[in-house]
Amino acid sequence: MRKLALLLFFFWSVSASAQNFTEDSLFIKRISNNILSSDEAYNNLWYLCKKIGARLSGSPQMVKAEKWGLETFKKYGANAWLQECMVPHWVRGGRDTATATYTINGKKQTLPLHVLALGNSMGTGAKGVRAEVITVKSYEDLEAKKDQLKGKIVFYDVPFDDTLINPFEAYGKYAGYRGTGASRAAKYGAVAVMVRSMSNSTDNYPHTGSLRYLDSIPKIPAVAIGLRDVKKLSDLMSSGTSVSAFIQTNGKFFPDTIGHNVIAELKGSEFPDQYITIGGHLDSWDPAEGAHDDGAGCVHTIEVFRALKELGYQPKHSIRFVLFANEENGLRGGTKYAEEAKAKGEKHIFALESDEGGFTPRGFGLSVNDTAWNKIQQWKTLFESYHVYEWKRGGGGADIGPLARNLNTPVAGFIPDAQRYFDYHHAANDVFEAVNIRELKLGAINIAALIYMIDKYGLQ
Repeated sequence: MRKLALLLFFFWSVSASAQNFTEDSLFIKRISNNILSSDEAYNNLWYLCKKIGARLSGSPQMVKAEKWGLETFKKYGANAWLQECMVPHWVRGGRDTATATYTINGKKQTLPLHVLALGNSMGTGAKGVRAEVITVKSYEDLEAKKDQLKGKIVFYDVPFDDTLINPFEAYGKYAGYRGTGASRAAKYGAVAVMVRSMSNSTDNYPHTGSLRYLDSIPKIPAVAIGLRDVKKLSDLMSSGTSVSAFIQTNGKFFPDTIGHNVIAELKGSEFPDQYITIGGHLDSWDPAEGAHDDGAGCVHTIEVFRALKELGYQPKHSIRFVLFANEENGLRGGTKYAEEAKAKGEKHIFALESDEGGFTPRGFGLSVNDTAWNKIQQWKTLFESYHVYEWKRGGGGADIGPLARNLNTPVAGFIPDAQRYFDYHHAANDVFEAVNIRELKLGAINIAALIYMIDKYGLQ
């Protein structure tokens, strides 16, 4: 009799669990139907890109974007507010230009170069900088040539490793040349640097991005070059041709100014003092509209809120939806969000960021403990209908990194298909038209599904 009772209990437990996941599958399908049949994601991304445009921290467009984000959340019925933080105020200050000059068969030649000043870089001044160009293939090569660099322009000709299947691995491997290359060259007397754009695309758009000057080393101008012009310049230098370049940029800093995180919240019914965060960053670089980076992440965030609210979902935990300020050249928004959460003694049980574009969803990268990881593995079949199969250990995002470091919050990053991301990243072609709206919607569906499952079942 006891064996029969245990057997019946086992089958009841399995049946109950299956029933739970059946209910979850049905609710996720309701989320999917709601998002796929709505034009709101399309309309929101269009407005952010076309009516507001580039949203670099400190710019008038930053202010417009914050106001838009707050109004949009409230339009969908959110309890929403602005969280103030001080943000850096760097401006490009005008058009960035560069030319290379060289002599072949006694005839002087000029090659215009498509360039963008790197973010946070100092300008050349009205006279520009003119000097001989020295090619550097690695930091080891820089050290080997250190005695040749005084008064020269260093050309970091370091391509992406195309053998790496995931372009983010190549970016992580080589972005350091953009980040600290200027200071490392200036240490040996270089007067400017040109950096191969952080991309493996085939076009000629230069890709900007943030650099970090090292203390006590002269702050020299730095530009990124479009890849077709990189090839031309590289071929000239490889042939032994002596090349000089002229660079003119106008970048400068103003004093820090006030920016804001935009926050909306669905209050939890059982654990209102435990928080789940989902977000993307509202700022973008100035050459384009910031459609993939990170307009898509902001629209994902808003769309998840809109769908859950419209479906009448009452979460167990409080869910916060955050449009972060100043990810691109300072991370002030994410830092402020975590600082305030810690100061208030808030318990943040999970955070997810969307900051890899609006492409076809592939999965999630999760920085969680073994218990949480094993629990999430039980949910994978719920996502297969939505073409999500990639679940990997390790992931997150820049804006939620401070939560992970300061509050030990488990974090995750949304993973869309990565192959086209660096065609647009920080470049002038990152515009609304580059985003496939159906792919964008599918991303929102999968993010909403994961948030729903974690809210319902927790991670412990």
